[in-house]
Amino acid sequence: MDFLSSIFMNIIPFVVVLSILVYVHEMGHYVVARLNGVRVEVFSIGFGPEIFGWNNKNGMRWKVSYIPLGGYVKLASDDEIEGTKESRSDPGSMMNKTPWQRIAISIAGPAANYILAIILLTGLYVTVGQRIPLNQVHLGETLNESAAEKAGLKKDDILIDLEGVEKLSVETFQKAIADNPEKELILTVRRGEETLVLKATPDKNELPGGKIVGRLGLGFAPVVKNEVRGFFAAVGHAAKDTLEMTVQTLKALGQMIIGERSSDGLSGPIGIATVTGQIAQQGITALIWLGAVLSINLGLINLFPVPMLDGGHIFFYLIEAIRGKPVHEKAQEVAYRVGFGLVMLLILFLTWKDLSRLAIPQWIMGLFS
Repeated sequence: MDFLSSIFMNIIPFVVVLSILVYVHEMGHYVVARLNGVRVEVFSIGFGPEIFGWNNKNGMRWKVSYIPLGGYVKLASDDEIEGTKESRSDPGSMMNKTPWQRIAISIAGPAANYILAIILLTGLYVTVGQRIPLNQVHLGETLNESAAEKAGLKKDDILIDLEGVEKLSVETFQKAIADNPEKELILTVRRGEETLVLKATPDKNELPGGKIVGRLGLGFAPVVKNEVRGFFAAVGHAAKDTLEMTVQTLKALGQMIIGERSSDGLSGPIGIATVTGQIAQQGITALIWLGAVLSINLGLINLFPVPMLDGGHIFFYLIEAIRGKPVHEKAQEVAYRVGFGLVMLLILFLTWKDLSRLAIPQWIMGLFS
């Protein structure tokens, strides 16, 4: 029963949310492809064998497939290497269009995800309100024997002041911890009706790149208030927050690449499914918020210039537009194979991290010890 309950609480919300995001993404490609006269052959939610589907009057196949980890729109000649003579002889072919038309079709999927995120956030801001962070930090669980536990910090303490920090926020608190390994921090916290001044010394922690940072060993989140917005103000704030989330994600990825930030915060399909299930239990408002965040990430990831992703197609089309001729077929083929390999390695890496968090590898090894 617990297993079935876990599937219902985690997997089903994840599949529903992901399917909606994928549908919107692929619909972006579909609409712009049709507007540019490209023939669409298949529109699939999911990969692998078909569960069910139907053909429309134009012969296009709409279908739902068994593996709910994405989807695709198959355009005429889209499975061929860009620039082949055969693909350019078909007026409904993707390759028969100008590079700029193909760029528009490729960018339409990520753009649709960004538009969806703005719509979802706008809906939240005009109903339940926009979350406005206050200059306070809500402290969560502390790890055993951590610097936070030794300092006397407890779950649900509210950090209201940090000596040396002018504007307190989750970001400035996190930076103060990271920048001060083995250096004393003076914190003022509110615990119920009491106000306490505590001293905490972050432990020294070495990141994969060799950089030394401080670590307290506790969770924390912003203290917020909800402010309901008018429609036009909500649209503006939703667009601004969408841009800020994009910038923060790129900044975090950059820090991971150069070793200034741990990759522990990254999640694969299993981790995202678990978080989605947990968020779903908090109610529809929290789930809509998560949907907006995931939609932004889906759009952003697909814009990365990696062959196999939308950004990889855009990269090749831009080169063609500048040079006046396509990139050589062999070069494209090699690039797509490398891109596929990189994406598969990333998925395996993230899945392993997800399984490690759930202690699955330890459980498996325990079976043979």
